[in-house]
Amino acid sequence: MASIKKSFEGLKSSTQSAAKGVTDTAVQASQDAVHQVAEASKETTNIAAEEASRQTQSAINTAAGKASDTIKEFGQKMGTK
Repeated sequence: MASIKKSFEGLKSSTQSAAKGVTDTAVQASQDAVHQVAEASKETTNIAAEEASRQTQSAINTAAGKASDTIKEFGQKMGTK
């Protein structure tokens, strides 16, 4: 009887160790997945910010060009009067 009890205790210990190993592996895999999603999100945010910056700079350059043209036209009109 003691031998059977000892066998069951050994099996219980092995099962607990295996379950802990599976749980630890699952937790690590989940943490890795969360980290990858966070990195991808950060990269996407950086790309979007860079594009927004390019578009803003383009809009500023266009507005500055138009303002410069308007000032030149105004100067030419003033020069002819």
